[in-house]
Amino acid sequence: MLVVILMGSKGDLEHAKKIAQTLEKFEVPYVMRIASAHKVPLKVLEIIKEYENKDVVFITIAGRSNALSGFTDANTTKPVIACPPYSDKFAGADIFSTLRMPSGVAPLTILEPEEAALAAVKMLAIKYENLIDKIKKYQEEKRREIEKADEEVKNNG
Repeated sequence: MLVVILMGSKGDLEHAKKIAQTLEKFEVPYVMRIASAHKVPLKVLEIIKEYENKDVVFITIAGRSNALSGFTDANTTKPVIACPPYSDKFAGADIFSTLRMPSGVAPLTILEPEEAALAAVKMLAIKYENLIDKIKKYQEEKRREIEKADEEVKNNG
């Protein structure tokens, strides 16, 4: 079981660290790698092939012109989650390069790092049932956060 966080550049590292923090909560192993589908496509292929025979979910991080997510998905049978960093440049329109994929290419798009990690954990839980209790605990913690916030607002608002 492994999540491969594949970044298009080192500039994506802070976004990747947010994903990693959530994976650590679930005690899911991960590895971070950097390879650009535009600049070093053969390296991306090498990375994909390195993990192809493992129980793996890829989370790709690339902004601007996101070829990485589609390229990764087109070259693996494993799940790919695109988690592009938001950019104020071009009024956030960079996201369209992640949302519009060619036919036969289907990376899931999840914008928030925490949610991308959670989706990967849920995918892995199909085979690794020990993750199910961790997911339920996480969900219960989120419910408690809402209940606590409700009480605070109700009593002080």
